Amino acid sequence: MSLLTIGSVAFDAIETPFGKTDKIIGGAATYIAFSASYFINPIRLVAVVGDDFPISKLEKMQHAGIDLEGLQIKEGEKSFFWQGKYHKNLNARDTLITELNVLGNFDPIIPDNYQNSKYVMLGNLSPKVQLTTLERLQQKPNLIALDTMNFWMDNALEDLLKVIEKIDVLIINDEEARQLSGDYHLKKAAQRILNMGPKHLVIKKGEHGALLFGKNHQVYSCPALLLDEVLDPTGAGDTFAGGFMGYLAQTEDVSFENMKKALVVGSSMASFCVEKFGIERLLELSSTEINKRMQAFVNLGQISMPKKFD
Repeated sequence: MSLLTIGSVAFDAIETPFGKTDKIIGGAATYIAFSASYFINPIRLVAVVGDDFPISKLEKMQHAGIDLEGLQIKEGEKSFFWQGKYHKNLNARDTLITELNVLGNFDPIIPDNYQNSKYVMLGNLSPKVQLTTLERLQQKPNLIALDTMNFWMDNALEDLLKVIEKIDVLIINDEEARQLSGDYHLKKAAQRILNMGPKHLVIKKGEHGALLFGKNHQVYSCPALLLDEVLDPTGAGDTFAGGFMGYLAQTEDVSFENMKKALVVGSSMASFCVEKFGIERLLELSSTEINKRMQAFVNLGQISMPKKFD
């Protein structure tokens, strides 16, 4: 079984209270693909870069089982670049530089051998590009998930709502859920969003865990794991999405019960991502580490209740 993901493959320059980087490899699709690669191969990638993107990094992606046939390399053009600085609490950041470059006129081309992809992860991109991707899929996937952000809610809401109508799982954070729904209370916000079309909704709450909602008033809460050190939250949400979708594609089970497990997997992978800058931590994981981290999440929710009071 294979997973197709579309999104940005890019350069980032990051500063947090714990350090800073020069240009490093980033982008939503990069984090999604590396995270998912621990659970399913191949990862079929649809993205665009300029000819400034290092061949050595592309080779690392291929070594991880990421199929690059859908990656366009534009000669004489530059890759997308983002530079940001995080505040002390790491929950807020300032964007210092955004250079769209090749992403400004990205036209997603779906290779013929990608057309039978049963699982599709639409990374954070223009809703028009996401719509175009879905329109160019000749076979209906088993599951389509979408990640988006408040920028598109502010600037392309009409197109975003069209995409949301066509997907199975929406993955957003709590602030975005409140904005999209117009309701502050997350339970009510979730129901309003599910009425827009998705069968399931994931609300990421950062250091406070994640929530999974289903159509039939189903709710599951995955707690957050306290880490010894957090250096860089960039890409954590994309890493979560990659682990979540990678596990679902591996197990070929899209039931609510299995999505609860996928939520734990995604949370586990995101917890690795923040331990180093960029994708560095995602390049060095072992199956033993991943299993141990997932068990740590499981242990957080295990409790033996006292006898009921009379």
